[in-house]
Amino acid sequence: MNRKKLQKLTDSLNKNCKHFSKFEVKCLINLFYNLVGEVTERQGVIIGLDRNAFRNILHMTFGMTDDMIMDRDCFEVFDLNGDSFISKEEMFHMLKNSLLKQPSEEDPDEGIKDLVEITLKKMDHDHDGKLSFADYEQAVREETLLLEAFGPCLPDPKSQKEFEAQVFKDPNEFNEV
Repeated sequence: MNRKKLQKLTDSLNKNCKHFSKFEVKCLINLFYNLVGEVTERQGVIIGLDRNAFRNILHMTFGMTDDMIMDRDCFEVFDLNGDSFISKEEMFHMLKNSLLKQPSEEDPDEGIKDLVEITLKKMDHDHDGKLSFADYEQAVREETLLLEAFGPCLPDPKSQKEFEAQVFKDPNEFNEV
């Protein structure tokens, strides 16, 4: 990509981007083109990374190995049956698999059921007894910690920091070799 196109794309993306500086946006664009190589366009659609390449990046860069997580975004990870809602049963299943088992006299399933009810009260904005993407998105925007409410779906913080340090390196920075 030539400099003029890169600058135009950077400016365009930076206008709508609240979480990255202009420098970081430019670094991410460069990374994308380095990973994809030559970008082609077919019938007006830009062809980029295929699923296997993306999965390989998640595995090699972030150490992510869970197929279910690597194939979906955060909401879809929790929508196990693909009906565009996260049901009580799906919440129960995800929470049961992600919480540590504690030896106690109480039935652990009862504690998980209580947690599902608490989660629904916090996230089910339309009060229909299940989470739609709109419910999930609104809850996550209000409290980002809820993004992974039912278990991990993002790379761990250490991998994120390593990635950022590598990608957002200032090219003018002096490096000893």
